[in-house]
Amino acid sequence: MKKITFWGFLVGLLIAAAVSASPRESQAQETESTVPELSAFHEIIYPIWHTAYPDKDYAALRSHAPEVKRLAESIYSARLPAILHEKQDKWDQALAELRKSVDSYLAAAAGTDDAALLDAAEVLHARYEMIVRTIRPILREIDDFHKTLYLVYHKYLPDKDYAKIAEASGDMLSKAEAITKATLPKRLESKAGAFSTAAQELHEATKALAETAKSGQGEAIAAAVEVVHTKYQGLEKTFD
Repeated sequence: MKKITFWGFLVGLLIAAAVSASPRESQAQETESTVPELSAFHEIIYPIWHTAYPDKDYAALRSHAPEVKRLAESIYSARLPAILHEKQDKWDQALAELRKSVDSYLAAAAGTDDAALLDAAEVLHARYEMIVRTIRPILREIDDFHKTLYLVYHKYLPDKDYAKIAEASGDMLSKAEAITKATLPKRLESKAGAFSTAAQELHEATKALAETAKSGQGEAIAAAVEVVHTKYQGLEKTFD
């Protein structure tokens, strides 16, 4: 009887631990800017683009068709994490282009025109890169800031949890400062001026939020959060 009591108690502890951990795990998933199905597709894109395509290995290109089809179908049914909901329209557009390229690749792989197969492989790679860029953060610093902003704007603000907003505002301020010091990749150097201006505006808005949050005045804090959110959207638009 003692063993049963002990094991029952132990199982109860494990269940309680799992339940208490699940909200944190769920929150982490919500703020992760990745689509696992898209990452999995890279497993077939890599040998196509880096081995079969440059070697003009037509047999290999054709042999990859079933895997392309299987992995692509997983992407078609994938759902964006909550933090990427604002990118849904761009995702849908890029997904439609990826689907076309997959269909063309499969058709070329089933045919005998080797030149068409090479062209289809090139387009498939390009469309894959395009859809990855629709959700991939431009900079790690921007992604770090967005993860905290997501919680503030979509969780704490609707719940009117001003204490949590105040607690998060300090973290946001340090992350906003990091954005002002970040360097854009070379392909985006032409946008450096607009980016710098938008980053500074975001930093100032976040600084104002951190100060306002100390007051504990709900309406003022909510208004300051809205300004930060608007400035963040402005920052993202510099890359459109």
